[in-house]
Amino acid sequence: MQTVNIDLGHRSYPIHIGTGLLDQRGLIAERVRNRAMVVTNETIAPLYLDRTLASLGNIPASSVILPDGESFKNLNELNRIFTALLEENFDRNCTLIALGGGVIGDMTGFAAASYQRGVDFLQVPTTLLAQVDSSVGGKTGVNHALGKNMIGAFHQPVAVIADMSTLATLEERELRAGLAEVIKYGFIIDSDFFAWLEDNMDALLARDTDATGEAVRRSCEIKARVVEADEREHGLRALLNLGHTFGHAIEAAMGYGRWLHGEAVSAGIAMALDTSVRLELIDEGIRERGLKLLQRAGLPISPPSQMTPDTFLRYMARDKKASGGDIRLILLDGIGKAHVSADFDQSALHATLAHYAG
Repeated sequence: MQTVNIDLGHRSYPIHIGTGLLDQRGLIAERVRNRAMVVTNETIAPLYLDRTLASLGNIPASSVILPDGESFKNLNELNRIFTALLEENFDRNCTLIALGGGVIGDMTGFAAASYQRGVDFLQVPTTLLAQVDSSVGGKTGVNHALGKNMIGAFHQPVAVIADMSTLATLEERELRAGLAEVIKYGFIIDSDFFAWLEDNMDALLARDTDATGEAVRRSCEIKARVVEADEREHGLRALLNLGHTFGHAIEAAMGYGRWLHGEAVSAGIAMALDTSVRLELIDEGIRERGLKLLQRAGLPISPPSQMTPDTFLRYMARDKKASGGDIRLILLDGIGKAHVSADFDQSALHATLAHYAG
């Protein structure tokens, strides 16, 4: 087991990364207060719920099982968590356990932030995307028909338990979607990590344990340092949204779940690369290098054909990073270098939208 620590003062917590962690007695239980409520979904429950409950030993525990999929990341399903907690008289000394991917993690965290004005929660991510990104950093929330993740709160977990053995049951499409977030870290922060991904992409797709462990660890280290510097996304942390302004527009416009989050982010990264070239921030060689890595991961580098420039602009204007009505983008200055800006030549963005969605 490897551990990456996030230093946030009294909100600090560890990220434990390894195999077989669900079966390590005490690892989960030591982070739980008086009672536990495990929140999971219909896909994960038959695979890992019993093992998670067993790991709690004598701690009283219940569970709530939600439908699986991004389309269920909404206020109606969130209310099912609150109902389960209230029906069983859970008090402020309880701990919610998020057992699943990013949807479960985001919803459980938001429920924990809201229930009785805040209770503990523990992240037990079972997808690559959740292990390298969404389980870390305290962003929680649900989707709205008009925008992704527009309703939520910052609420840090007490720990993240990333058991990589759960990736053995992950569908191939979900694995590839998770790689989009891994590749993102190389783009924005770490050129050496980007080069490592170029050398090890085949091993990652083959689910090589050593390669996957290194990718998860390095991704968590990068995100931990960014979150420590900017917990509530006032500046630096926005870099973690490379491709997301375009990607969130795709998810919302297409209907949540039709495109996986990582797939939409990948197309969004390709569009951010295109805009960066048009602004003469990077050259064509860097763009092609980025597109090649995304394609090797089996990810899309174009948005769905149904998207139009007007559709993109309508949803992008509602993005959380928009400021005063201005669309802000994460733009590339090179491999491992990026910045956030609303002060750029808008004609470059419109040219990108016309190229990809015209």
